[in-house]
Amino acid sequence: MFMKNKKRTTLLKYWTTRYLFSLCIGLLLLGFASFWWIRQTTIENRLNLLEYLAAETAERAAGQSNFAEFDRRIDERARVLDMGSPPQLFITNNKGVMMGGPRGPGPENRLRPEKRKLPAKIFASSEPVQKLKINGLSLYSIKEPIVLDSEQRGWVVVLQTEDELADVNQEYRLIAILLFGLGLLGWGVIYVLSKRILKPIQEVAGAAAVIKDGQYDVQLNTDVREQEIYDLVTSFEDMTRRLTQLEKLRAELLAGVTHDLKTPVTSISGLVQAVRDGIVTGEEREEFLDITLKEIHRLQKMIADLLDFNSLSAGAFTLHMETCNMNELVHDIVRQWSVTQQNAVQCEVQTPDTLITRETDPLRLQQILINLLNNSSQAMDGMGKLTVSLFEDRIEVADSGPGILEQEQPYIFERFFRGEKKKLKVRGLGLGLPFSKMLAKALGADLVLKESGPSGSVFAVIWK
Repeated sequence: MFMKNKKRTTLLKYWTTRYLFSLCIGLLLLGFASFWWIRQTTIENRLNLLEYLAAETAERAAGQSNFAEFDRRIDERARVLDMGSPPQLFITNNKGVMMGGPRGPGPENRLRPEKRKLPAKIFASSEPVQKLKINGLSLYSIKEPIVLDSEQRGWVVVLQTEDELADVNQEYRLIAILLFGLGLLGWGVIYVLSKRILKPIQEVAGAAAVIKDGQYDVQLNTDVREQEIYDLVTSFEDMTRRLTQLEKLRAELLAGVTHDLKTPVTSISGLVQAVRDGIVTGEEREEFLDITLKEIHRLQKMIADLLDFNSLSAGAFTLHMETCNMNELVHDIVRQWSVTQQNAVQCEVQTPDTLITRETDPLRLQQILINLLNNSSQAMDGMGKLTVSLFEDRIEVADSGPGILEQEQPYIFERFFRGEKKKLKVRGLGLGLPFSKMLAKALGADLVLKESGPSGSVFAVIWK
């Protein structure tokens, strides 16, 4: 079952829209919290002032019958509190019957009092400040006793609706403008920053599209401050340079491999044709047949190398792991290799006094070491000394040859690569070291070039 491709969007649009959405949600939550806090703080502050007003009025009301001054004081307090509608002040006796207070429309008319009497629930609680629900209206009441000569003569009651106490439209507008400004500024900042960050990424994406078409000559701007983006750009440039080198190397290697495979076939064809046509006879005929057999053997070895490498690359091989005495195994491998050499090679094996055992496949390890020994012997051209050293975590194969050119060292484990010196001396496909490295990894180790110079090279099989 194939999944339908989802519609793609640009990175700039994707992140800026999501950031804007997240910012709006955050600002809305912040706005609601701010509005609630302002409302509650405003109500609390105004109730404190109204409580003070009730206490002041109760003190002045003792023994006084003219309440016009109280109306004026209420209006002044309303202006100070910046309230759209002034609170309503009532003076009652101990039973709640109004003795004085404003007569105009206000909360007392909405209470529908009978005989100018305030509801009993206002006086039922001992708390000076109450929140009441009367006739569907949410009110706050503040009451203060009127005391004269240590005797309570009545009450001062201040009433105000909750909505009028919390009425601070100017502050709400200011908060709304501030949040809108913050949202707009935040979106603008993230848009500009995202666009700046995305520019080098877009350049890399464009360069990748160009490379996909086979053009490796790309130039990127490395003048960026962000470390991660700088690493991305420089790594991409290094990759393009390496691809350029490998593409050039691939063409050269293909030509070289084709030539190396064609040469023995051409030689075999010419030699067999000469023998068949009777051009050579006697001892010369036998010599031609011997040369033919050697060329056939070399061709078979090249084909076997290709088959082995492809099998290993495809994972079509098996390992037979067993616990091996590495001291004896290394000695046996070097001794068997030395016996097969036509020319005597000075070879020394160094093993520690302590016994080293390891879980490995002895046959595969032998393939790796023999390949390294063959390469080292060919590099020395029969002149020099080979040293195989066993350590707890590695096996080193060192030679006293001329070393590997520095510019060739990064490519020695590339398939089909052969150095200039070896290319002129030995026919082959350049699969020995890549094959050995893959075998080492299959054994849980790695094959590396430890060092190389005019005094020789050192390869190491290192267990992880």
